[in-house]
Amino acid sequence: MLKFVLLGFLQYKPLTGYELESWIKSTTSHFWHAGLSQIYMTLKKLEEDALVISHIEPQEGRPDRRVYRMTEAGRADLSQWLVTPITEPVVKKDALLLKLFFASPDEKEFLLTQLRVQRSLHQQQLAYYRQSIPQEIQDMLAEKPELARNALLWDAARRCGEQYEGMYLRWLDETIQTIEAVL
Repeated sequence: MLKFVLLGFLQYKPLTGYELESWIKSTTSHFWHAGLSQIYMTLKKLEEDALVISHIEPQEGRPDRRVYRMTEAGRADLSQWLVTPITEPVVKKDALLLKLFFASPDEKEFLLTQLRVQRSLHQQQLAYYRQSIPQEIQDMLAEKPELARNALLWDAARRCGEQYEGMYLRWLDETIQTIEAVL
């Protein structure tokens, strides 16, 4: 799947591996993330498959940088993937749910601590979706105004994250209340 994340970003403009990591961190990381080593391994494979090509750009006073550009074969591959329907529900892994499921009712304080920590983290993530991401979208549009229609789709993905965090916070509050009252 990382292949398509990278191709997706490269459809907008040529980028280095480091720039791709930065774009992922500031955009898709709430639903798809990758480390720099994964990115470079995938770029190498994409280049071997002729889906991207790269060239070296010399820099004064800094190491040279390798810039990747999507090929027509890469565009075709991305287009084919985009129009191929996802025919099964997406399964989300959640370590907190595993801990909750297997915990003993005798571990009430441990459970409440875990749930409260997660509540704080999800509140921070919700604030990020509401405050930071809209600004990041605007910053990208300032750089590339021709992507204004794409920004509508980026914002739809942001709204999914915002709504997910709101739902998760409501569930955490209910669960904390239940454990406090019943266990």
